[in-house]
Amino acid sequence: MMIHCSLAHSGAWQGVALRLQRQAQLLAFDQPGHGGSGPWHGDQVFQEQAMEMALGLIAMWDDAPVHLVGHSFGGTVALRMAAEYPDKVLSVALYEPVFFTAGFRAFPGLEAEHDALMAGYDSAWKAGDAEGAARAFLDVWGDGRAWEKLPEVQRADFARRIAVIDAIRETNYGDPGGLLQEGRLAALPMPVLLMEGARSPVLATRINDALAALLPRARRQVFEGAGHMGPITHAPAVAEALRDFIGI
Repeated sequence: MMIHCSLAHSGAWQGVALRLQRQAQLLAFDQPGHGGSGPWHGDQVFQEQAMEMALGLIAMWDDAPVHLVGHSFGGTVALRMAAEYPDKVLSVALYEPVFFTAGFRAFPGLEAEHDALMAGYDSAWKAGDAEGAARAFLDVWGDGRAWEKLPEVQRADFARRIAVIDAIRETNYGDPGGLLQEGRLAALPMPVLLMEGARSPVLATRINDALAALLPRARRQVFEGAGHMGPITHAPAVAEALRDFIGI
């Protein structure tokens, strides 16, 4: 099961899926407010609604345990699922999960670096400038293309959905699931793969550093030339890493 990043949709996994479809049954879904899914319910934690969707699909999919793959925010969903429903998860592979809380606690200076990188997004969002917020956000977490190089329809879509970034703040910058309680992640029974791009923001690397310290049996893989959107821009390499990790 593949869980996409925020502001994307299940099709973001197409490049990876095309390279794995002969070896495995694959399932990706649109998170709340993304792709063809309905809107996020504001009275529910976004991450928890995404987990409910994933668990419902697993139940429909013979209710057998699955290999979870998550990218960015989707990685935080996958990690929490592994901690709360270990009987449903055979393994978990995470590409740059944006669990900032873990990074901030492990590296005291990281929050200041984060705030500097995200200052443009924060100021635009607080000013009610959706397009400016989307542009600034993608300057940090996008695929490297300049805003002006994106198709107009894509720019409009990013601006329309940028409120999702504020909606996931509670879990990106908090820990409502208690994952950072002492020994919680170390006790995970399944294999874990932490992936990152060599050209990604330092925030992503430090989060993986922090998680690696909490997951002593986790494997780590860095993709040369890749950034935060590696599952899209470097799909062949990511697919090969998953094939090796899962053993298919």
